[in-house]
Amino acid sequence: MERRNDLPPTQTIRPIDPPPQAEAPTTAQLKGDIDSGRTGDKTEVFDPGLAPLGTDDEAAGTPAGPERIRLARRLEGVQRWAAGARRAGYAHRDSANAGTAYVAGSVLIGVVIVVGILLTRS
Repeated sequence: MERRNDLPPTQTIRPIDPPPQAEAPTTAQLKGDIDSGRTGDKTEVFDPGLAPLGTDDEAAGTPAGPERIRLARRLEGVQRWAAGARRAGYAHRDSANAGTAYVAGSVLIGVVIVVGILLTRS
């Protein structure tokens, strides 16, 4: 099969399944929730990182316990969306109005061009 571009194939574009619930959840399961799209923060693909989630806490000598991780998984998942949170992340907070702004800007530019043409003809 011929490839249409020069980019090498990557395994990070395959959607991943969320991790199962556990008695003693880990930070890897919390990262799995985020990567799977369960928390609504990002697209459902694997996101490689240099340091796994929670590494800085462990380095400081205060690793997150299972209760804290269980609470984070619950608050970032079902309870967050039950409270009416928007699915778009912080970077896309204004994207809902972007279409309206684009159309309004296009119409405004069109009106300015038409008025300019009419004024130059008279």
